[in-house]
Amino acid sequence: MTIKPTDNAESLALGALEWLLKAGRDTDGGLGWPDRLIDDQVTPVLYSGTSGVLATLLDAWLYFADDRYADAAVRGARSVAAAVENWEASGLYTGVAGMAVALRGVHRVLGDSAAGASADRALHILRSRYDGTAWNDCYELIVGNAGIALAALECGDVDLACLAVERYPHTAEATTAGVQWEGRTGAVPRMHHMSHGTLGIVYALAAVGRAADRPDLVDLALAGAADVVSRDEAGPDGFLVPHSDPQQQHEKIERHSYGWCHGTAGDAQAFRLLSDIVPDDPAWPALADRCWHTLVNSGIPQRIRPGFWDNNGRCCGTAGVLALAGDRQVECGDGGDFADVLVADLAARAGTDADGTHWSNVEHRETPSVLPPTTGWAMGNAGIIRELLRHARITTNRDPRYAVPFPDQPQTASL
Repeated sequence: MTIKPTDNAESLALGALEWLLKAGRDTDGGLGWPDRLIDDQVTPVLYSGTSGVLATLLDAWLYFADDRYADAAVRGARSVAAAVENWEASGLYTGVAGMAVALRGVHRVLGDSAAGASADRALHILRSRYDGTAWNDCYELIVGNAGIALAALECGDVDLACLAVERYPHTAEATTAGVQWEGRTGAVPRMHHMSHGTLGIVYALAAVGRAADRPDLVDLALAGAADVVSRDEAGPDGFLVPHSDPQQQHEKIERHSYGWCHGTAGDAQAFRLLSDIVPDDPAWPALADRCWHTLVNSGIPQRIRPGFWDNNGRCCGTAGVLALAGDRQVECGDGGDFADVLVADLAARAGTDADGTHWSNVEHRETPSVLPPTTGWAMGNAGIIRELLRHARITTNRDPRYAVPFPDQPQTASL
Protein backbone atom coordinates (compact mmCIF):
# COMPACT_ATOMS: atom_id res chain seq x y z
CA MET A 1 0.00 0.00 0.00
CA THR A 2 1.28 3.47 -0.86
CA ILE A 3 1.67 5.77 2.14
CA LYS A 4 0.22 9.19 1.40
CA PRO A 5 2.00 12.29 2.71
CA THR A 6 -1.03 12.94 4.90
CA ASP A 7 -0.72 9.53 6.54
CA ASN A 8 2.98 10.16 7.08
CA ALA A 9 2.40 13.58 8.68
CA GLU A 10 -0.37 12.25 10.90
CA SER A 11 1.58 9.23 12.08
CA LEU A 12 4.68 11.33 12.74
CA ALA A 13 2.63 13.80 14.77
CA LEU A 14 0.96 11.03 16.73
CA GLY A 15 4.27 9.46 17.73
CA ALA A 16 5.73 12.85 18.60
CA LEU A 17 2.71 13.70 20.75
CA GLU A 18 3.35 10.57 22.79
CA TRP A 19 6.92 11.70 23.37
CA LEU A 20 5.71 15.20 24.25
CA LEU A 21 3.16 13.98 26.79
CA LYS A 22 5.78 11.84 28.49
CA ALA A 23 8.14 14.83 28.62
CA GLY A 24 5.68 16.79 30.79
CA ARG A 25 6.57 17.32 34.43
CA ASP A 26 4.14 17.60 37.33
CA THR A 27 4.13 21.01 38.98
CA ASP A 28 2.14 22.38 41.89
CA GLY A 29 -1.39 21.94 40.57
CA GLY A 30 -0.35 21.69 36.95
CA LEU A 31 1.86 20.29 34.23
CA GLY A 32 4.92 21.93 32.73
CA TRP A 33 7.53 21.23 30.08
CA PRO A 34 11.27 21.76 30.20
CA ASP A 35 13.00 22.85 27.04
CA ARG A 36 15.59 20.09 27.27
CA LEU A 37 14.83 16.89 29.13
CA ILE A 38 18.36 16.74 30.54
CA ASP A 39 17.63 19.95 32.50
CA ASP A 40 14.26 18.87 33.88
CA GLN A 41 13.46 22.52 34.74
CA VAL A 42 10.08 23.59 33.40
CA THR A 43 9.63 27.00 31.78
CA PRO A 44 6.33 28.75 31.00
CA VAL A 45 7.36 30.70 27.89
CA LEU A 46 6.05 30.50 24.34
CA TYR A 47 9.42 30.10 22.61
CA SER A 48 10.80 27.05 24.36
CA GLY A 49 8.42 26.04 27.13
CA THR A 50 4.94 25.20 28.28
CA SER A 51 3.03 27.99 26.52
CA GLY A 52 4.27 26.80 23.14
CA VAL A 53 3.32 23.23 23.99
CA LEU A 54 -0.25 24.31 24.90
CA ALA A 55 -0.93 25.54 21.37
CA THR A 56 0.15 22.20 19.94
CA LEU A 57 -1.93 20.20 22.41
CA LEU A 58 -5.03 22.13 21.39
CA ASP A 59 -4.38 21.41 17.71
CA ALA A 60 -3.93 17.74 18.62
CA TRP A 61 -7.20 17.66 20.56
CA LEU A 62 -9.13 19.15 17.66
CA TYR A 63 -7.51 16.75 15.20
CA PHE A 64 -7.66 13.46 17.08
CA ALA A 65 -10.56 14.13 19.52
CA ASP A 66 -8.42 12.54 22.23
CA ASP A 67 -9.19 14.10 25.60
CA ARG A 68 -5.69 13.35 26.89
CA TYR A 69 -4.51 16.38 24.92
CA ALA A 70 -7.24 18.66 26.27
CA ASP A 71 -6.57 17.49 29.82
CA ALA A 72 -2.85 18.11 29.42
CA ALA A 73 -3.56 21.56 27.99
CA VAL A 74 -5.73 22.50 30.98
CA ARG A 75 -3.10 21.26 33.42
CA GLY A 76 -0.42 23.07 31.44
CA ALA A 77 -2.45 26.27 31.61
CA ARG A 78 -2.49 25.96 35.40
CA SER A 79 1.30 25.76 35.38
CA VAL A 80 1.61 28.82 33.14
CA ALA A 81 -0.91 30.76 35.21
CA ALA A 82 1.06 30.04 38.38
CA ALA A 83 4.18 31.53 36.78
CA VAL A 84 2.62 34.75 35.45
CA GLU A 85 2.87 36.81 38.62
CA ASN A 86 6.59 36.43 39.19
CA TRP A 87 7.94 35.91 35.68
CA GLU A 88 10.24 38.86 35.09
CA ALA A 89 10.39 38.89 31.28
CA SER A 90 7.48 40.51 29.45
CA GLY A 91 8.05 39.69 25.76
CA LEU A 92 5.97 37.67 23.33
CA TYR A 93 8.27 34.67 23.05
CA THR A 94 10.14 35.00 26.32
CA GLY A 95 7.64 36.33 28.81
CA VAL A 96 4.22 37.22 30.09
CA ALA A 97 2.87 38.46 26.74
CA GLY A 98 3.26 35.04 25.14
CA MET A 99 1.87 33.37 28.23
CA ALA A 100 -1.24 35.54 27.83
CA VAL A 101 -1.63 34.36 24.22
CA ALA A 102 -1.43 30.70 25.25
CA LEU A 103 -3.81 31.12 28.18
CA ARG A 104 -6.32 33.00 26.03
CA GLY A 105 -6.08 30.16 23.52
CA VAL A 106 -6.96 27.54 26.13
CA HIS A 107 -9.90 29.67 27.21
CA ARG A 108 -11.20 30.12 23.66
CA VAL A 109 -10.77 26.53 22.50
CA LEU A 110 -11.75 24.64 25.66
CA GLY A 111 -13.94 27.22 27.39
CA ASP A 112 -11.71 27.06 30.46
CA SER A 113 -12.67 30.13 32.50
CA ALA A 114 -9.67 29.84 34.82
CA ALA A 115 -7.32 30.14 31.84
CA GLY A 116 -9.28 33.17 30.63
CA ALA A 117 -9.00 34.86 34.01
CA SER A 118 -5.27 34.13 34.04
CA ALA A 119 -4.90 35.66 30.58
CA ASP A 120 -6.63 38.79 31.87
CA ARG A 121 -4.26 38.82 34.82
CA ALA A 122 -1.27 38.53 32.49
CA LEU A 123 -2.48 41.53 30.47
CA HIS A 124 -2.97 43.51 33.68
CA ILE A 125 0.59 42.71 34.72
CA LEU A 126 1.90 43.77 31.30
CA ARG A 127 0.08 47.08 31.54
CA SER A 128 1.44 47.69 35.05
CA ARG A 129 5.00 47.17 33.83
CA TYR A 130 4.77 49.67 30.99
CA ASP A 131 7.02 52.60 31.83
CA GLY A 132 5.49 55.05 29.37
CA THR A 133 7.73 53.90 26.54
CA ALA A 134 8.60 50.23 26.78
CA TRP A 135 9.04 47.11 28.89
CA ASN A 136 12.74 46.67 28.20
CA ASP A 137 15.43 48.01 25.89
CA CYS A 138 14.30 45.90 22.90
CA TYR A 139 12.34 47.13 19.90
CA GLU A 140 12.06 43.78 18.15
CA LEU A 141 9.44 41.02 18.01
CA ILE A 142 10.85 38.18 20.13
CA VAL A 143 11.46 40.16 23.33
CA GLY A 144 10.50 43.77 22.72
CA ASN A 145 7.59 46.12 22.11
CA ALA A 146 6.69 44.74 18.69
CA GLY A 147 5.88 41.28 20.02
CA ILE A 148 4.04 42.65 23.05
CA ALA A 149 1.87 44.74 20.72
CA LEU A 150 0.97 41.64 18.71
CA ALA A 151 0.20 39.64 21.85
CA ALA A 152 -2.11 42.41 23.08
CA LEU A 153 -3.92 42.39 19.73
CA GLU A 154 -4.35 38.62 19.79
CA CYS A 155 -5.83 38.90 23.28
CA GLY A 156 -8.23 41.66 22.24
CA ASP A 157 -6.54 44.62 23.97
CA VAL A 158 -6.13 47.16 21.18
CA ASP A 159 -5.38 50.00 23.61
CA LEU A 160 -2.40 48.15 25.05
CA ALA A 161 -1.22 47.32 21.54
CA CYS A 162 -1.32 51.02 20.64
CA LEU A 163 0.75 51.89 23.70
CA ALA A 164 3.34 49.33 22.67
CA VAL A 165 3.90 50.86 19.22
CA GLU A 166 3.93 54.54 20.22
CA ARG A 167 7.72 54.58 20.47
CA TYR A 168 8.37 53.63 16.84
CA PRO A 169 7.50 56.90 15.02
CA HIS A 170 9.94 58.75 17.28
CA THR A 171 12.78 56.25 17.00
CA ALA A 172 12.72 55.42 13.28
CA GLU A 173 16.02 55.99 11.49
CA ALA A 174 15.73 57.35 7.96
CA THR A 175 17.58 55.38 5.25
CA THR A 176 17.91 55.97 1.52
CA ALA A 177 14.90 53.73 0.87
CA GLY A 178 12.74 54.03 3.99
CA VAL A 179 13.28 53.59 7.72
CA GLN A 180 14.83 51.10 10.11
CA TRP A 181 15.16 50.63 13.88
CA GLU A 182 17.60 49.38 16.43
CA GLY A 183 16.81 45.86 17.53
CA ARG A 184 17.97 46.79 21.02
CA THR A 185 19.10 50.11 22.45
CA GLY A 186 22.77 50.60 21.63
CA ALA A 187 23.08 47.60 19.30
CA VAL A 188 25.18 48.55 16.27
CA PRO A 189 24.11 46.11 13.53
CA ARG A 190 20.68 46.79 12.07
CA MET A 191 18.85 43.53 11.56
CA HIS A 192 16.22 43.17 8.87
CA HIS A 193 14.02 40.15 9.41
CA MET A 194 11.12 39.00 11.58
CA SER A 195 12.59 37.88 14.88
CA HIS A 196 14.96 40.71 15.81
CA GLY A 197 14.75 43.10 12.89
CA THR A 198 12.80 45.62 10.90
CA LEU A 199 10.19 43.27 9.43
CA GLY A 200 9.03 42.16 12.88
CA ILE A 201 8.45 45.82 13.74
CA VAL A 202 6.80 46.37 10.36
CA TYR A 203 4.44 43.49 11.08
CA ALA A 204 3.44 44.92 14.45
CA LEU A 205 2.93 48.46 13.12
CA ALA A 206 0.82 47.24 10.22
CA ALA A 207 -1.31 44.94 12.37
CA VAL A 208 -1.93 47.58 15.04
CA GLY A 209 -2.50 50.26 12.43
CA ARG A 210 -5.25 48.19 10.84
CA ALA A 211 -6.88 47.23 14.14
CA ALA A 212 -6.81 50.77 15.54
CA ASP A 213 -7.59 52.55 12.24
CA ARG A 214 -4.24 54.32 12.38
CA PRO A 215 -3.08 54.91 8.77
CA ASP A 216 0.01 56.70 10.11
CA LEU A 217 1.20 53.41 11.60
CA VAL A 218 0.52 51.54 8.37
CA ASP A 219 2.48 54.18 6.42
CA LEU A 220 5.39 53.79 8.83
CA ALA A 221 5.24 50.02 8.37
CA LEU A 222 5.39 50.45 4.61
CA ALA A 223 8.46 52.67 4.96
CA GLY A 224 10.17 50.00 7.06
CA ALA A 225 9.29 47.32 4.54
CA ALA A 226 10.64 49.49 1.72
CA ASP A 227 14.01 49.65 3.45
CA VAL A 228 14.20 45.86 3.70
CA VAL A 229 13.09 45.38 0.09
CA SER A 230 15.86 47.72 -1.06
CA ARG A 231 18.41 45.30 0.43
CA ASP A 232 17.36 42.32 -1.68
CA GLU A 233 20.32 40.49 -3.25
CA ALA A 234 18.39 37.86 -5.22
CA GLY A 235 16.06 39.81 -7.53
CA PRO A 236 14.21 40.09 -9.76
CA ASP A 237 12.63 36.64 -9.34
CA GLY A 238 13.77 35.83 -5.83
CA PHE A 239 14.16 37.57 -2.48
CA LEU A 240 17.15 37.23 -0.19
CA VAL A 241 18.21 39.89 2.30
CA PRO A 242 21.31 39.65 4.49
CA HIS A 243 21.12 38.91 8.19
CA SER A 244 22.27 42.41 9.20
CA ASP A 245 24.11 45.54 8.11
CA PRO A 246 26.87 45.89 8.97
CA GLN A 247 27.04 42.12 9.05
CA GLN A 248 27.03 40.93 12.67
CA GLN A 249 30.28 39.13 13.30
CA HIS A 250 29.65 35.77 14.90
CA GLU A 251 30.89 32.33 13.97
CA LYS A 252 27.37 30.89 13.86
CA ILE A 253 25.79 33.60 11.70
CA GLU A 254 25.78 33.32 7.92
CA ARG A 255 24.97 36.26 5.70
CA HIS A 256 21.78 34.71 4.34
CA SER A 257 19.23 32.41 5.89
CA TYR A 258 15.91 30.91 4.79
CA GLY A 259 13.99 30.30 8.02
CA TRP A 260 11.31 32.26 9.85
CA CYS A 261 13.60 34.13 12.23
CA HIS A 262 16.24 35.72 9.99
CA GLY A 263 15.24 34.66 6.52
CA THR A 264 12.91 34.36 3.60
CA ALA A 265 10.22 32.20 5.20
CA GLY A 266 9.59 34.88 7.80
CA ASP A 267 9.87 37.73 5.30
CA ALA A 268 7.03 36.19 3.33
CA GLN A 269 4.78 36.32 6.39
CA ALA A 270 5.27 40.09 6.63
CA PHE A 271 4.50 40.47 2.93
CA ARG A 272 1.37 38.32 3.33
CA LEU A 273 0.12 40.69 6.02
CA LEU A 274 0.85 43.76 3.91
CA SER A 275 -0.99 42.12 1.00
CA ASP A 276 -4.08 41.96 3.20
CA ILE A 277 -3.75 45.48 4.58
CA VAL A 278 -2.88 47.21 1.28
CA PRO A 279 -4.78 45.02 -1.19
CA ASP A 280 -4.55 47.50 -4.06
CA ASP A 281 -0.75 47.35 -4.19
CA PRO A 282 0.45 44.34 -6.21
CA ALA A 283 4.01 44.71 -4.89
CA TRP A 284 3.34 42.81 -1.68
CA PRO A 285 1.91 39.56 -3.10
CA ALA A 286 4.63 39.72 -5.72
CA LEU A 287 7.25 39.88 -2.98
CA ALA A 288 5.65 36.92 -1.21
CA ASP A 289 5.86 35.04 -4.51
CA ARG A 290 9.53 35.96 -4.83
CA CYS A 291 10.19 34.65 -1.32
CA TRP A 292 8.53 31.39 -2.26
CA HIS A 293 10.62 31.13 -5.44
CA THR A 294 13.80 31.57 -3.42
CA LEU A 295 12.81 28.95 -0.84
CA VAL A 296 11.86 26.30 -3.37
CA ASN A 297 15.13 26.81 -5.25
CA SER A 298 17.42 27.27 -2.25
CA GLY A 299 18.43 23.65 -1.77
CA ILE A 300 16.59 23.21 1.52
CA PRO A 301 15.83 20.87 3.21
CA GLN A 302 19.06 19.24 1.99
CA ARG A 303 22.07 19.50 4.27
CA ILE A 304 24.28 20.83 1.50
CA ARG A 305 27.30 21.72 3.64
CA PRO A 306 28.21 21.81 7.34
CA GLY A 307 26.08 24.43 8.99
CA PHE A 308 23.56 24.67 6.15
CA TRP A 309 20.03 23.84 7.28
CA ASP A 310 20.78 21.93 10.46
CA ASN A 311 17.44 22.62 12.15
CA ASN A 312 14.14 20.77 11.87
CA GLY A 313 12.29 23.31 14.03
CA ARG A 314 9.76 26.09 13.56
CA CYS A 315 11.97 29.11 14.23
CA CYS A 316 14.89 28.57 11.87
CA GLY A 317 14.26 25.18 10.31
CA THR A 318 12.12 22.95 8.16
CA ALA A 319 8.89 23.30 10.16
CA GLY A 320 8.92 27.08 9.69
CA VAL A 321 9.12 26.67 5.93
CA LEU A 322 6.35 24.06 6.12
CA ALA A 323 4.17 26.71 7.80
CA LEU A 324 4.58 28.97 4.77
CA ALA A 325 4.03 26.03 2.41
CA GLY A 326 0.69 25.46 4.11
CA ASP A 327 -0.21 29.11 3.65
CA ARG A 328 0.68 28.83 -0.03
CA GLN A 329 -1.45 25.71 -0.44
CA VAL A 330 -4.51 27.48 0.91
CA GLU A 331 -4.00 30.90 -0.66
CA CYS A 332 -2.15 30.21 -3.91
CA GLY A 333 -2.54 26.49 -4.58
CA ASP A 334 1.18 25.98 -5.23
CA GLY A 335 2.68 24.79 -1.95
CA GLY A 336 1.67 21.13 -1.89
CA ASP A 337 4.59 19.51 -3.69
CA PHE A 338 7.23 21.31 -1.66
CA ALA A 339 5.28 20.67 1.53
CA ASP A 340 5.46 16.95 0.76
CA VAL A 341 9.24 17.27 0.33
CA LEU A 342 9.53 18.97 3.71
CA VAL A 343 7.36 16.38 5.46
CA ALA A 344 9.38 13.57 3.91
CA ASP A 345 12.56 15.16 5.22
CA LEU A 346 11.10 15.46 8.71
CA ALA A 347 10.14 11.80 8.52
CA ALA A 348 13.65 10.81 7.48
CA ARG A 349 15.21 12.79 10.34
CA ALA A 350 12.84 11.67 13.09
CA GLY A 351 14.17 9.55 15.92
CA THR A 352 12.08 6.91 17.65
CA ASP A 353 12.55 5.27 21.02
CA ALA A 354 10.38 3.75 23.71
CA ASP A 355 8.90 7.17 24.52
CA GLY A 356 7.85 7.99 20.96
CA THR A 357 9.05 10.16 18.08
CA HIS A 358 11.30 13.20 18.44
CA TRP A 359 13.72 15.38 16.51
CA SER A 360 17.24 16.57 17.24
CA ASN A 361 19.02 19.48 15.64
CA VAL A 362 22.69 19.82 14.72
CA GLU A 363 25.43 22.27 15.61
CA HIS A 364 28.35 21.23 13.45
CA ARG A 365 30.81 23.41 15.40
CA GLU A 366 30.19 21.47 18.61
CA THR A 367 31.12 17.94 19.65
CA PRO A 368 28.95 15.97 19.72
CA SER A 369 27.20 17.85 16.93
CA VAL A 370 23.79 16.23 17.43
CA LEU A 371 21.93 18.23 20.07
CA PRO A 372 19.51 16.74 22.60
CA PRO A 373 15.86 16.76 21.47
CA THR A 374 13.78 19.62 22.84
CA THR A 375 10.10 20.00 23.59
CA GLY A 376 9.15 23.54 22.66
CA TRP A 377 7.79 25.57 19.78
CA ALA A 378 10.98 27.12 18.46
CA MET A 379 13.43 24.25 18.10
CA GLY A 380 11.50 21.23 19.30
CA ASN A 381 8.69 18.77 18.96
CA ALA A 382 5.81 21.13 19.71
CA GLY A 383 6.55 23.42 16.76
CA ILE A 384 7.09 20.50 14.38
CA ILE A 385 3.93 18.65 15.47
CA ARG A 386 1.84 21.78 14.96
CA GLU A 387 2.92 22.05 11.33
CA LEU A 388 2.58 18.34 10.63
CA LEU A 389 -1.01 18.38 11.87
CA ARG A 390 -1.79 21.43 9.79
CA HIS A 391 -0.32 19.76 6.72
CA ALA A 392 -2.51 16.73 7.34
CA ARG A 393 -5.58 18.96 7.72
CA ILE A 394 -4.89 20.88 4.53
CA THR A 395 -4.25 17.74 2.53
CA THR A 396 -7.59 16.25 3.62
CA ASN A 397 -9.52 19.51 3.10
CA ARG A 398 -10.03 20.15 6.79
CA ASP A 399 -9.83 23.59 8.39
CA PRO A 400 -6.22 24.86 7.91
CA ARG A 401 -6.47 27.40 10.72
CA TYR A 402 -4.46 26.81 13.89
CA ALA A 403 -6.34 26.29 17.14
CA VAL A 404 -4.25 29.08 18.67
CA PRO A 405 -2.89 31.45 16.02
CA PHE A 406 0.48 32.92 16.79
CA PRO A 407 0.16 36.65 16.18
CA ASP A 408 3.06 36.94 13.72
CA GLN A 409 1.55 34.66 11.05
CA PRO A 410 -1.61 35.78 9.26
CA GLN A 411 -4.39 33.22 9.51
CA THR A 412 -5.54 31.76 6.21
CA ALA A 413 -9.20 31.49 5.35
CA SER A 414 -10.91 28.15 5.92
CA LEU A 415 -11.06 25.80 2.96
